[in-house]
Amino acid sequence: METFINQPKHIPFFLKLGILISERITGKTMLPARILAWYPKAAIGSGIMEALVAHEDGQMNQRMLKLIRMTASHAAACPFCIDMNSYEHRQHGITDEEAEALRGDIDAVTTFSEREKLAIVYTRVISQTPLKFQPDLVERVKSAFTEREFVILASTAAQVNYWARLIQALGIPPAGFGSE
Repeated sequence: METFINQPKHIPFFLKLGILISERITGKTMLPARILAWYPKAAIGSGIMEALVAHEDGQMNQRMLKLIRMTASHAAACPFCIDMNSYEHRQHGITDEEAEALRGDIDAVTTFSEREKLAIVYTRVISQTPLKFQPDLVERVKSAFTEREFVILASTAAQVNYWARLIQALGIPPAGFGSE
């Protein structure tokens, strides 16, 4: 599968350095960063956003954040995002059955906590177009999460949605994270 456009033949040094670091960390060719090199401002802005993403903060632990990222990836139907964000889900305490449930019926498994279910449902709402927030759902999220956690939940889901839209708009195929 080819991207809609090819990466530039000449990538500015400062971007090339960042791309090489991200590729060393992931062990994959990072086509999103390479394609964004056509417009360095977009590459830098996207890189900064990625560098500042929440990794763990209080009760917003790695499992919760992974569930949010995986849910947003499925909701946006982004193959690259699903591949990248589902990779190593077991290392974050997410079972294969739970991972599968994120594609559809989360009530099909009994191992999600009530907070996790609420985060999954809210992430699905954040990932819909058009956005339709039901007041009772917002109130339930507000009562289950602190203000800080609410922002982490919303910004994490929004970040995945940003990448999903951008990656799909550029025709970038999965990088093969799950093929190890």
